[in-house]
Amino acid sequence: MKPAKPAPAGVFPPVTTPFDPATGDVAPLAFRQNISRLLAEGVAGIVVCGSTGEAPLLEPDEQGHLVGLAREVMTDGGWLIAGTGGESTRQTIALSKAAAAEGADAVLVRAPSYFSGAATPATLVSHFRAVADASPVPVLIYNIPKYTHLSLAPGLLQQLAGHERIIGVKDSSGDAKNVAAYREAVPQWTVFVGGASLLFTALELGCQGGIVGVACFAPALCVQLVREFEQGHRAAAGALQERVTPLDKEIVGKHGPAGVKAAMDAVGLQGGPVRPPLAPLTPADRERVSALVRGD
Repeated sequence: MKPAKPAPAGVFPPVTTPFDPATGDVAPLAFRQNISRLLAEGVAGIVVCGSTGEAPLLEPDEQGHLVGLAREVMTDGGWLIAGTGGESTRQTIALSKAAAAEGADAVLVRAPSYFSGAATPATLVSHFRAVADASPVPVLIYNIPKYTHLSLAPGLLQQLAGHERIIGVKDSSGDAKNVAAYREAVPQWTVFVGGASLLFTALELGCQGGIVGVACFAPALCVQLVREFEQGHRAAAGALQERVTPLDKEIVGKHGPAGVKAAMDAVGLQGGPVRPPLAPLTPADRERVSALVRGD
């Protein structure tokens, strides 16, 4: 049995999924090359098959394949986290087991969302508990109300806090008050913020870092922000936050995966096309993204 890793902390890019422009299939070489370059910039690990990775548009076998590809290029000590949220508890368990078999160190599990109107705190707690019971690897809960139309209450997290395999939560609410409430609710967990606009705030609140889309195309900026903060250089960290925030709001927040991929193209990484029905950026938006990345 492998020795237990230290708790995850730092900056994690939720990496995009590159597709072959001709076939629409996953492009393995581009995927591995992107991850290798991001790891070389000092990120603490990688999240595959998250929202930025277009997870809902991927086939289950593609998701497992991507975890395996990422594992091939992971460096010692880095966490490989796989998004495994599904619509049924059964599907989520199957995706989590498959990700673990391919080498994931942990899984990131969103709330089922299609029947969100029928979801109750009790059904959600039962879902997450069942997934954690069956998962071979640690579980991180994923709060992403923008897409699920469900906001996980801090009290719900407290009900799950006693489960030995649930180790943390990613909060993509975009609300600093919610981040603070999560941090207070589960002091023993890792708490990640899901938007780079709140990275500095999250660190001030005692969170462990972020799983942030900006790190897919400006990893060094995000890593340096965390390092400056950890070294007590709050003014320097705050100045970096001022550079990161427009990248988050104008690229990640406004354009989602298509914006992140365009930004990656602009810095020499391999973003490429999104998978339909997502649409590519207009030429004007691509130019705006490039200008933002250049700092114009």
